[in-house]
Amino acid sequence: MMKHQWKLSLLILFIVLSFTINIFGLMHLYPIYLTSPLLFLSLLLMVHYINNRKKFRGFKS
Repeated sequence: MMKHQWKLSLLILFIVLSFTINIFGLMHLYPIYLTSPLLFLSLLLMVHYINNRKKFRGFKS
């Protein structure tokens, strides 16, 4: 249980950090073509983690 909370908190921190860097990219401090994929990757990892948490993997026989 604690491992899942640790991963979730790291993913949320990664999203906040990449969103902040993306805002800097919109202010032309960083190139936007580097910051936008970083934000997309962080959101994709978060959706992938949330989607695969409680997956039914079949009955073990």
